[in-house]
Amino acid sequence: MKTIIQGGTIVNEGKAFVGSIVIDGERLLEVREMTEPTEGNLSPLTSHLSPQKIIDATGCYVLPGVIDSHVHFREPGLTEKADIESESRAAAAGGVTTFFDMPNTNPQTTTLEALEQKFELASRKSHVNYSFFFGATNDNTSLFPQLDIHRIPGIKLFMGSSTGNMLVDRDEALQRIFSETPLPLMAHCEDTAIINQNMQVFKVRFGDDPPVWAHQLIRSEDACMASTQKAIELAVKNQTRLHIAHVSTKEELEMIPANCLHSITAEATVGHLLFSTVDYQRLGTRIKVNPAIKSVIDQEALRQGLTDGRISTIGTDHAPHLLSQKEGGCARAASGMPSIQFALPAMLSLVDEGVLTIERLVELMAHNPARIFEVRNRGFLRPGYQADITIVRPHAPWTVTEDIIESKCKWSPFEGQQFQWRVEKTLCNGHLVYENEDEYEDENENGVRRFARRSENEMFGQPVQFR
Repeated sequence: MKTIIQGGTIVNEGKAFVGSIVIDGERLLEVREMTEPTEGNLSPLTSHLSPQKIIDATGCYVLPGVIDSHVHFREPGLTEKADIESESRAAAAGGVTTFFDMPNTNPQTTTLEALEQKFELASRKSHVNYSFFFGATNDNTSLFPQLDIHRIPGIKLFMGSSTGNMLVDRDEALQRIFSETPLPLMAHCEDTAIINQNMQVFKVRFGDDPPVWAHQLIRSEDACMASTQKAIELAVKNQTRLHIAHVSTKEELEMIPANCLHSITAEATVGHLLFSTVDYQRLGTRIKVNPAIKSVIDQEALRQGLTDGRISTIGTDHAPHLLSQKEGGCARAASGMPSIQFALPAMLSLVDEGVLTIERLVELMAHNPARIFEVRNRGFLRPGYQADITIVRPHAPWTVTEDIIESKCKWSPFEGQQFQWRVEKTLCNGHLVYENEDEYEDENENGVRRFARRSENEMFGQPVQFR
């Protein structure tokens, strides 16, 4: 079956042009810039074909599907918050066609058996493409040689507070992990000793549950800087391929080399780019995340890092909790927020503000994740690649309301916010998995949303192949 997407502005590999895309089954057949239109409004590329489906993308932008390399979909074990089906549905609604899930589930993804369990669950439940990070602990490096480097993106290391035995802060264990990993190492960098000392100071002052505004002083800039510096030193010493997750401070950015996609790279998250400490008063624990949302100065530095080469990827760190679990302050409220459904429209708002170009946004959200983790045949609009495509429409205002939230937790820090860009369609492996049509019911500006699946127990998502 051939599908043609025509009339839209294609954004790919640093260029934006009006053109057409031909999809043959699951793969891209051709991508071509439109010249003179011909009969039936088809470009020369498409005039000789008899496709079964034509998608008119006039007025829209056609992008490679977003690769979100940092999510917490909570399955198995924490499914009261979220699960693979619900969160991959939210991903599809947000133009995300591939996700890499983190290992701090229950059981933790620190054994080969737990890793296989996740792949089996996703094969039945995921609307979009998937893979899973393997989690490092103080004593599981013996399993590293048994990992299939073609199935997973990398190893996740928590150098700051985490659940269970996933906190790794002993020098001997860190050296072993950095020296023995056969894969890219994604590190959460916060110094636990500094955090614990700060927490004790604030508990003396405010009691057992300090107010949320103190979160960024407890999980402080110093805690981030100390841990990030140690990670970089270990990576340089051991020639480890290091990707630093959710950088949150200006000082950390100054440690990271620019445009080094094959050595040390950094991720910025949607939360740290969109929010700062001034938003605690308005949103409270809804934006309590680890590492903490920092100052306006840090936020501006991160935004500058999007274009100066120091930030290489934008991830979501999508981490749903029930709202009841977000009650309290620094000690009691859970850290993490859902964001995957609204990440692309939120980042496109930064394009409108002139923070970065749409070409650079595609680099950060599709091309670079594919490059850094060596994803096969995804992340670009190229002939022969899997047809993972997102179609977005500008100047199409809509408001985030609870009824459109696909995440199982049913809340968002973006509730009430109006975005100007709308995800119109998401194609995964050539299949239309999500569409937001221009039909409206009861004057609902958010439109009619539809999802597709092969059958009740068969999704269009596929396991990602690497290297």
